[in-house]
Amino acid sequence: MQKVEKTIWQTDTVSLPIKNQRGRFPVRRIYCVGRNYLDHIREMNEADERDPPFFFQKPTDSIVEDGGSVPYPSATDDLQFEVELVIAIGSPGKAISVEAAHEHIFGYAVGIDMTRRDRQRESKDRGLPWEIGKSFDCSAPCSAIVPAKDIGHPAGGALSLRVNDQPRQHGDFGQMIWNVSEIVANLSNQYALKPGDLIFTGTPAGVGPVCVGDRLDASIEGIGKLTLTIS
Repeated sequence: MQKVEKTIWQTDTVSLPIKNQRGRFPVRRIYCVGRNYLDHIREMNEADERDPPFFFQKPTDSIVEDGGSVPYPSATDDLQFEVELVIAIGSPGKAISVEAAHEHIFGYAVGIDMTRRDRQRESKDRGLPWEIGKSFDCSAPCSAIVPAKDIGHPAGGALSLRVNDQPRQHGDFGQMIWNVSEIVANLSNQYALKPGDLIFTGTPAGVGPVCVGDRLDASIEGIGKLTLTIS
């Protein structure tokens, strides 16, 4: 009888640093909220302002840490940035109430939702899924996570992004249509949330294109900073 050999695929666990801690935060899934700031909805001129935000996902291995680089992706001529508050889930839950949402949050981070804008527009026009526009390699840069036990659960804070030291985005996450607790509660009615889940919470107005060689500096008041280059 011929012996059948088994192939074992080994992959590194994707994780993020935790501010002021030696351990790291293993990443399980990356969820993203669409259409969560009125000014961004208006600048994109794409939806009824009364529509609720919706969720999409990015691959776990699309994480890029602070100080890293994002290779300019194939299949696009319009790579754009979107600075976002990121929620890190620390305890499991399903059908979580708004009132209990904070109990499931481990901490917060600064994220940039990199987007193939031309491919996203084509997908929307044709009624196709957004994956090609949103879910590609290195599309989810994220800073170190700041534990909620150290900073609490802020209701707002200035967030901004600069490209080559030029201001491009500025807003406050207190302007979100759905706040942090509402996002966690709503998402938990669609998926069972587990430790390691990240939730990118949407972006304010000011999104725009970047080129090879550009440096992006994103920050959120009280949360942290995130720097990357386009290579």
